[in-house]
Amino acid sequence: MTATPQSIDMLQIAATAADAKGGEDLMALDVSEPLPLVDIFLLVTGRNERNVAAIADEIEDKLLEAGHKRLRREGRQESRWVLIDFGDLVVHVFHEQERVYYGLERLWKDCPVVPIQLPARAGAED
Repeated sequence: MTATPQSIDMLQIAATAADAKGGEDLMALDVSEPLPLVDIFLLVTGRNERNVAAIADEIEDKLLEAGHKRLRREGRQESRWVLIDFGDLVVHVFHEQERVYYGLERLWKDCPVVPIQLPARAGAED
């Protein structure tokens, strides 16, 4: 199994939203083989709790605006690790320390990386 075109579209929306709020170290993993109910995990790092919350809120808002249904959200109150489940796409927004501690990249290291296309930023050098 591989990620569906719909899940890749959701990934692009979520990644763009995360980037717009200062999300760092974005990584998408195709977890469709070991987890048949999920296609992609998106991992994002925020600099602090406030940034983690802003990134998670923006991702959720943009995916809802695009017509996708959120199944659940966890961790928003503490904003150290916010998990947002949109079915085919599960987003993990981490505080820097939690991302290192839990190391989901190591846990899912056998899963292929899904490329993320972020829009060019105004004023960015070539």
